[in-house]
Amino acid sequence: MENTQVPAPAAGITRIIKAGGYSLKGLAFAWRAEAAFRQEVVLCTGLLMCAMLVSVSAVERALLILTLGLVLVVELVNTAVEACIDRIGPDYHALSGAAKDVGSAAVLVAFVVGALVWATILL
Repeated sequence: MENTQVPAPAAGITRIIKAGGYSLKGLAFAWRAEAAFRQEVVLCTGLLMCAMLVSVSAVERALLILTLGLVLVVELVNTAVEACIDRIGPDYHALSGAAKDVGSAAVLVAFVVGALVWATILL
């Protein structure tokens, strides 16, 4: 009988390096596969420059930057949900549609929160 032991998981710095590599693969996938992610990265880059130039307190600047990060994080999670649903198959299912719609709604909420924070601070 063949030995089919699962190798021990990486630990310490090796685990951190591998996790970083997986994260970079995820970012690369999102960049390649999602036009929305690419558009949001471009938008957030421009807004990040604005956030660095505008005359606001450090806390306000942090809030401006955090809302940009929030949009990108939620879009990455939405991309992960969509990839999982697409992995299941091409057939339509109401729950698959609902999962994608809820992911999209989460991105919308992140945008609205960001817009409200930016408007509150800058106007």
